[in-house]
Amino acid sequence: MPPRKDPDASVSVPSFYGAELRYKREEAGLTLEQLADGSFRGVPFLSQIERGERRMPVDLARHVDERLGTDGFFQRRCEDARKAKQSGHAEYFADVAEMERFAETIEDWAPMLVPGLLQTEAYARKVVITSSPWLRADAVEKQVSARVARAALWEVENPPSFWVVLHESLIRRPLLPQEEMAVQLSHIMAVIGHVRGIVQILPETASAHPLMMGMVRLMSFPDAPPVAYTEGNHSGQLIDFPALVRDYRRSYDLLRAAALPPEVSLAMIESAAEDFRNGEQRL
Repeated sequence: MPPRKDPDASVSVPSFYGAELRYKREEAGLTLEQLADGSFRGVPFLSQIERGERRMPVDLARHVDERLGTDGFFQRRCEDARKAKQSGHAEYFADVAEMERFAETIEDWAPMLVPGLLQTEAYARKVVITSSPWLRADAVEKQVSARVARAALWEVENPPSFWVVLHESLIRRPLLPQEEMAVQLSHIMAVIGHVRGIVQILPETASAHPLMMGMVRLMSFPDAPPVAYTEGNHSGQLIDFPALVRDYRRSYDLLRAAALPPEVSLAMIESAAEDFRNGEQRL
């Protein structure tokens, strides 16, 4: 058996945090299984934290401190490790951007903007500039780069299962010049085809429907409980309370039941892209 490779604690704050967690766990004579027991998190989840790859949720940090007798150290410092992983994302979205890399399923409801995982660079730049026009050019590019880089998720060996419901207005009312909007819509179709995902369009005629209040994302994981995420202007909320997550789950299921079938939806996106490409889309 090859020798175990310890993480390099000097690489980053999360790596230092994870290395300290492993040291304290082994000092206490506990295996990963023993430390994870009673935490509602799986062993792979805890192992990824020790390698500096994943954030430490506050509830798990509290559990670890209690099991290891570390006087609240991991709970106090988990926020520092989390902030160090933002990498160009808004603080309220940093955890979501990290968690999606480990998701088994991702389900988006997009009533106002194309979801970040489906955005072209031009679309992402327009969203950032429009929502935060006061940002310096270098800050804009940092956010755009971080958003576009998330699409690397689709190139891994086993990407998450992806389902997205888009409001029809997103393909009818262009955020970009018509040719660039055609590229954006074609990009949506390309990603959906590449990952064998599912896209549905909620028609504009559906005036009453579940989740009318705004965007929602649902994520499930092989080694952790499912979560829901909602977002407004300059703020977002990650929800892990089981009863609330179940309510969002029910609402999302009703929403996609109200949306058009996937085949019809793809045909609508393709037709809208062609109209934009030919300058024929009604504005």
